[in-house]
Amino acid sequence: MSSDPVLAEVWRGEFLEGLHHGALAVTGPSGETRFSFGDVGSPMLPRSAVKPFQAIAMLRHGLDLEGAELALAAASHSGEPFHLEAVLRILDGAGLDVRALGNTAGLPIDGRAESDWLAAGRHEERLAHNCSGKHAAMLLTCVRAGWPTEGYLDPDHPLQRAAREAIAEFTGEAPAAPLVDGCGAPAFVASLAGLARAFGTLASASDGPARLVADAYRAHPEYASGSRRYEAVLHREVPGLVCKQGAEGVLAIGLADGTGIAIKVNDGHDRAAVAAAVAALGSLGRATQNVCALDPYPVLGHGRAVGRVVASAHLVGSLTP
Repeated sequence: MSSDPVLAEVWRGEFLEGLHHGALAVTGPSGETRFSFGDVGSPMLPRSAVKPFQAIAMLRHGLDLEGAELALAAASHSGEPFHLEAVLRILDGAGLDVRALGNTAGLPIDGRAESDWLAAGRHEERLAHNCSGKHAAMLLTCVRAGWPTEGYLDPDHPLQRAAREAIAEFTGEAPAAPLVDGCGAPAFVASLAGLARAFGTLASASDGPARLVADAYRAHPEYASGSRRYEAVLHREVPGLVCKQGAEGVLAIGLADGTGIAIKVNDGHDRAAVAAAVAALGSLGRATQNVCALDPYPVLGHGRAVGRVVASAHLVGSLTP
């Protein structure tokens, strides 16, 4: 990471205030690396960006969700009321309740939802954690497959072995031993090029579980993230696009033609990933006016936007043919 180039610049007015280093990979429909910026071949942690492939593994083993609830199964949701209601429906379908969830307790990550949650006198709960939809779907998969729900987060549980196999299949890389993610589930390892390849394959899938997950994301972007998230904007603005944010500055995007994009910001800040993604989509002719205007993390001064985070001049120059 120490040798990765500057991915994004933080401008306060006309003053360059900060720099974010990182890497970006673009892969083609055949999985070949078409563009690399920084180290895209070393192992890294995609974190929640692998959730679509975990959901694919679940579908292969009996998960019977579709539409909005399938999108939620592969989401890092915002904790808005409609998210939490859907988590409860998934659990009910498994004959379980929130006590079965094995994920960490948390608060809604959407600011408005968090304020309402706290105003109602509630505290950190497993239901409110952004991964509760995935965990509810994991439990439902175990019930449908006849696997024990006890210990479903153990890396050697058949559910987690299936997830590891699906991630290896889509990235085209040999699986490494998982670590522990923030929610308690296994955290899998892949290269940035492998992650881009996986999303290109996902977005271009014509049938099967991969197509079901991709279509669920596209049809229900508010369930795949939240009603006020930049991921929902990307899903709505770019036809056929599928994208997923991961913790610590990871963002992966797939396009319907099989192109994949994956970004890792070394300091873990999402704002640089968004700026780099806008630049990459622009170079591919996929950035609409609303995509170009995306500014989910404005540089503020006295409560108003006084600057922007933008792709570095080096990255923009590299992306330009």
